[in-house]
Amino acid sequence: MTALVALALGIPLDQSPPVMLRGVTGSATVPTIKVNNLSVGELDMVATVLPIVPDALGGAEGILGYEGLSNKRIFIDFRHDKITISYSRDDRTGLGFIKVPFKSLRGQLIVVGVMIDQIRVKAIIDTGGQTTIANLALRDALARHRRQLKGTPDQIVGATKDIQEGEVIPMPAIDFGSIQIKDSGVTFGDLFIFKQWDLTEEPAILIGMDALGLFDALVIDYRRHELEIRTRG
Repeated sequence: MTALVALALGIPLDQSPPVMLRGVTGSATVPTIKVNNLSVGELDMVATVLPIVPDALGGAEGILGYEGLSNKRIFIDFRHDKITISYSRDDRTGLGFIKVPFKSLRGQLIVVGVMIDQIRVKAIIDTGGQTTIANLALRDALARHRRQLKGTPDQIVGATKDIQEGEVIPMPAIDFGSIQIKDSGVTFGDLFIFKQWDLTEEPAILIGMDALGLFDALVIDYRRHELEIRTRG
């Protein structure tokens, strides 16, 4: 949550111990607040301690993490700007949806094996990230395939307000089997988060909402470890 939410709730920032918050670009020690309950759809968390973030996606009041989602199903309808959180109940895949299995990294991250220009890449699905970012191992692998990669300087600002330098480079399509994401430019960099996840030596990409929003709808079933994707058209 942001400090403004804590202020609106009337909860002081000095009644529970601080925690270390790790974001895409850095880490910071932040205060926390203790709330009696937090409910979103069928997600209901009680007696929860929430860190206070300096920034939440450029104007949001908070960021919903992975806690409590292990048996849940999230339906994201991009066309109608709607998100539904419910229990995973072995629902059948909807008409026009394609299933993509995923694995969990560190028990939380959604990791899918994708192909980019015939390079095997670990793709992390990040619905909390605004932009798609990739590590230097992927940039170097693409350079070996394409020889010349011309990019433009970029800066990445994380939830901790730390800033890291990057480079926006045009990239080939991201292949999820029969599905492709065509992103005009991805920011590459030696980013803090890839070091935290031990993903600096192999090609890896963090797919954010700029790319995921190109879908018509996305379902994340945490219990079944499945993505269900419906493309536009």
